[in-house]
Amino acid sequence: PSTPEVKKQRKAQKKSLARKLTQEQIQPGTPEPVEGREHVYVQTELYLEEISDRVIEVDGECQTDEFLDRPPTPLFIPAKTGKDVDTQIEEGELFDFDIEVKPILEVLIGKTVEQALLEVMEEEELAQLWSHQRAFAELRNAEFAELQRLEEQDRRIREEKERRRLEHLEKLRKQKETAEKVAARAFAQRYLADLIPSVFNNLHASGFFYDPIERDIETDFLPWLMSEVEETLQKKVLGRMMLDSLIRMVVEKRLEEFSRPPPSDQTGAPAEEPTATDAAPQESEADAADQPDAEQEETDQPVAEE
Repeated sequence: PSTPEVKKQRKAQKKSLARKLTQEQIQPGTPEPVEGREHVYVQTELYLEEISDRVIEVDGECQTDEFLDRPPTPLFIPAKTGKDVDTQIEEGELFDFDIEVKPILEVLIGKTVEQALLEVMEEEELAQLWSHQRAFAELRNAEFAELQRLEEQDRRIREEKERRRLEHLEKLRKQKETAEKVAARAFAQRYLADLIPSVFNNLHASGFFYDPIERDIETDFLPWLMSEVEETLQKKVLGRMMLDSLIRMVVEKRLEEFSRPPPSDQTGAPAEEPTATDAAPQESEADAADQPDAEQEETDQPVAEE
């Protein structure tokens, strides 16, 4: 019982059972038979064979000689399984065509007529719907045109109202601006009534308004006169200094002469009066000493006048 052939048979049986189960699961069911009849399984093939999607595969090994020709493959004839069964069907046993086809024709004709009636009714209904749609579209277009006209009229009214409001606001603004300008002008006139004289007085006091002749004398003539007077005084001072130096030199010389001891022949003689020549230098010196004073008086007099 444990031979390889038996094992192969068992494997084949198991595979066949598995294929049957899969076919029964995959194969769609047939409708139930009519009353008085039953289904019969009939095999019409020459060789009864279990058909499966996948061919049974068996692994085998063999060792052949190297240069032997391969024998021709024998024709495969599957083993016959199952049991042959046949059925004899007589004429008229299965069904009568006229009897069986009558209800089918009635159903077909009825369905056709019903479908035709439904199509006619649908066409009439569609025609009515189209007429209603056209009427509704015309009414809607008319209402839409009227709505646009009313909206346009309302827009024009609102724009006119807004324009009038802006014009009124502009008028009020201009009136207010005019009143403010008038008030500002009156206030400025009242405020500037005393401001202009005071400004002119302040400017005149500050020296912005002046006599051109007086200004010319102050800016041009008086500085020139002062510079000339100063130059003249400097010259006079220089002359005095030179005169003083000359007088000092003369006095020093006279002092040096008088300080010398007299000669021996004149020691006993009384001192003689100065001669005319000696008096003359003294008078000239006195005159020179008085002359600067006179010049100083002359120079002081124009300065005082000035």
